[in-house]
Amino acid sequence: MKKKIYTIGIDVGSSYIKTVLITYSDKQEIVDKLTEKIRKRNPVIVAKQTIDYLLEKNKLKYEDIAYLASTGEGEMVTRKKGHFYSMTTHARGGKFFVNEARTVVDLGALYVKAIKVNDEGKVLNYKMTGQCASGSGQFIENISRYLGLAISEIGDISLQSKKPEAPSGICAVLAETDVINMVSRNISTPDIIKGIHISVANRVIRLLTSIKAESPVVLTGGMAKNVGMVQVIKDLAKKVNIAANDIYAHTDAIYAGAIGAAIWGGFRYYKLKEVKK
Repeated sequence: MKKKIYTIGIDVGSSYIKTVLITYSDKQEIVDKLTEKIRKRNPVIVAKQTIDYLLEKNKLKYEDIAYLASTGEGEMVTRKKGHFYSMTTHARGGKFFVNEARTVVDLGALYVKAIKVNDEGKVLNYKMTGQCASGSGQFIENISRYLGLAISEIGDISLQSKKPEAPSGICAVLAETDVINMVSRNISTPDIIKGIHISVANRVIRLLTSIKAESPVVLTGGMAKNVGMVQVIKDLAKKVNIAANDIYAHTDAIYAGAIGAAIWGGFRYYKLKEVKK
């Protein structure tokens, strides 16, 4: 049995920094976690503050951490011992939530990635949306801001839709123009919001088709907290022969990248010890 150690994973995104402290041995457990919005602050400082906060809160020192691993914009993290690509960390984070998972979908702020994984959570295949596609969390946040809504409430609002209308534009700029036109035509806010969700979800389904996704499917990233988005993806999943009840969105889905980084950090720590022996 492996000796229990502490590891930290930190996921630096475009809007939020997610930090997780775990214990790593034969089993991994979350000790504490923290999400911090970057806003207009220096992400290097914010990243350091989140790490310092978790250490102080849990009466630990930096020297007590066997491995500090970053993912996302890892260059923003000082004193890290290693960095892992976001596909790798989200794949492992998804497996942490649902061990039987065969596909992980990272619903991120800038991109959506569909990732096929093996039993160990290693990436077998993946596809992602293009940079200008209107299929990201940032796009949805921009639309919600235009409609005067908080990002936290749009999921519930979308569930009130009776006749959703999806934008026709593939480009985010054109899609936003479509939304402006919808408002001028007095399309209801719930119908606009659900239409946006359908537009993004259709892109998710195309990614799942391209990698020949298998179930169970775990949704990770910030958009996985959006109940409206999760519901639409479940509704459309039959197109790829995946049952709605085989799609999972954990309450801690936004931490998947940080959790995966912390777990891979522990794995690397023990591998390095073996090499030294």
